[in-house]
Amino acid sequence: MELLGYFLNALTPLNILMALGGVVLGTIIGALPGLSATMAVAVLVPFTFTMDPATGLIALGAIYTGAIYGGAFAAILVNTPGTPSAIATTFDGFPMAKRGDGSLAVTLATLASVFGGLVGGIFLLLLSPPLAKVALAFGPPEYFWLAIFGLTLISALSVDNTLKGLIGGCIGLMLAMVGVAVVGGDIRFTMNTQMLLGGFDIVSALIGLYCIPVLIDLVATPDPHLKVEQGNRGLRLAEAFGIAWKSKFNVIRSSVIGTVIGVLPGAGGSIAGLVSYSEARRSSSKPEEFGNGAPDGIIATESANNATVGGGFIPTLVLGIPGTPPDAVILGALLVQGIKIGPTLFAQQGEIVYTFIFGLLIATVLMLPAGLLIGRYAYKSIASIPKTVLVPTIAFLTVVGSFAIHSNLHDVQMMLILGGIGWVLNRCGFAPSPIVLGLVLGQIAEQGFVQSYLIGNATGNIGGMFFGRPISLAIVALATFTLLYPVMFGGRKEKARKRAVAAAKNYAQTDGEAAKVEDTILSEPVFKPLARLEGLIAKPRDLPGMVIVSVLALVSGWAWAQTSTMSPMGSVFPTTICVALIVFSVVLFVLNLLRKPAGANGFGEAKASTSRRIALIVVMGFWVVAIPLVGFWIAAILAFLMLSRVACYEHMPVKRIIIEILAGFIIVTGLYLLMADVLLIRMPSGLLF
Repeated sequence: MELLGYFLNALTPLNILMALGGVVLGTIIGALPGLSATMAVAVLVPFTFTMDPATGLIALGAIYTGAIYGGAFAAILVNTPGTPSAIATTFDGFPMAKRGDGSLAVTLATLASVFGGLVGGIFLLLLSPPLAKVALAFGPPEYFWLAIFGLTLISALSVDNTLKGLIGGCIGLMLAMVGVAVVGGDIRFTMNTQMLLGGFDIVSALIGLYCIPVLIDLVATPDPHLKVEQGNRGLRLAEAFGIAWKSKFNVIRSSVIGTVIGVLPGAGGSIAGLVSYSEARRSSSKPEEFGNGAPDGIIATESANNATVGGGFIPTLVLGIPGTPPDAVILGALLVQGIKIGPTLFAQQGEIVYTFIFGLLIATVLMLPAGLLIGRYAYKSIASIPKTVLVPTIAFLTVVGSFAIHSNLHDVQMMLILGGIGWVLNRCGFAPSPIVLGLVLGQIAEQGFVQSYLIGNATGNIGGMFFGRPISLAIVALATFTLLYPVMFGGRKEKARKRAVAAAKNYAQTDGEAAKVEDTILSEPVFKPLARLEGLIAKPRDLPGMVIVSVLALVSGWAWAQTSTMSPMGSVFPTTICVALIVFSVVLFVLNLLRKPAGANGFGEAKASTSRRIALIVVMGFWVVAIPLVGFWIAAILAFLMLSRVACYEHMPVKRIIIEILAGFIIVTGLYLLMADVLLIRMPSGLLF
């Protein structure tokens, strides 16, 4: 009966209004690249101090859950994770949008997010104390193996070339080690520059690696950026419900994974989404569809990352250990309100905490109509915006989003540099996803590895430290199974192929017909990975890839040489990764030497405009350089106008040019005022403004 009373307390008009407003505001902020859930919660915390504690917490929780969900919009519509937790949503969300299924992708993301959020909230309500004990059982070895488990996802992200995926993962790990070592404090790979002292920020790297290549390719051709859906198909809610129901086990499994990973301090939605995506692909009957617009990929990611909201509150409320950065901000708000965090919280201040939990569940339910209403127009609006407005608008969001993280222009510069490098790597077959995965998991893996090594060395039992703990062994088993599963599954496909070919040849009249039958069977989706494996050496030589791995081997050699000046704690992990990157690069180079010479090697279609691609990078470089001189607002206006010309392929009448200039002025000014006056971000001023 007490729980019913707390539920009724959460249903007051003010609490419902706070929940709805928080979800809508959080969704909008989460959809803007660079504006993370942490920023949204941190900026709005002071407004809750005058509220009733439960009402203020409901508002913060609603903003948090809305921001995590909102990241899916940018991931699906412009291939840029609005928040780090939406990384894996880009894998299938953007391909669905490009083929005209953007509304379906947004609806699926909404349904999965709501279900995952409810599962996380229910776990928070019913199982907080026992799950908090699970978090306490995780030490450095468990976090190390959890990161390794996450890195096994590279095999799922690199279906066409796992070796290139491994190289990409090593690149990400190398980027994660730039700056001050997470253990030991060594200064590493900064080339004696202040810019690299803080390392590469994950959010600015995400924006650069995912968004800048999209912008470069957007201006390269006059083709539409998204396929407009035929007819007024709306939300496609019934279709989305049908897909979600067929994938109900995927939804439940991903939500549970997200909740459990959310309980672990420091893990967060990005790891939960990646692990759930890996498991969804591993267990799918059509794994080859993942990465090409598979609805199950969106369902797995969005169920998991929203479940981490409830899961992250478990150690926050029970142990006072924040599971994620937004949890840390909310923990501070709890302390300001005079709420004593700890195991006795639920008994001594149950009215506040249970009202908050029920309010969080209500906010999650309200996310369904709010998200569907926003999604009803989001895809159609993005698809109908002309490139001359869309390209500079996205570019503005990338710049302001990168700057807003730390109010530092260095992050914008790093974003742009990584974006250009990411485009080149992507054109050479090195996908950005493994790089981002290595960057996200790098510090977690290194910290767990070095701390475990130190503890094991001090106790004289290094092997037992890594392999003698039950939870560690369980995670190692899961990681091993994930890696070996494709091999096991591939063996079954080989037997099935042989049986199919043998049966078909019995009915073939000639050898030519038999060969044609075998080629047809190999072209079926279930056998495509096998055909790729059998034709590994038969592929044409990849000259751009050979150039890239040669450069990477040289860079790795330089980095390895730098480790000689570091302490043992600071050098052990970089040395390992440098050696691995050199080995993978040499293997890929040798494989290419064994292949037959290729014909003409191009970086894209003949109709793609190289000059416009270069012009976009030049304009954005000018933008970054001009900010300290003329101020953020004036530099943004000038860059917006120049980028609109770069993206223009048609002769426009004077009236339309004037309209687009006014639109650019309104967009830049509106977003600038939002950042400066509403979110209170310190925008840089120049010599003129």
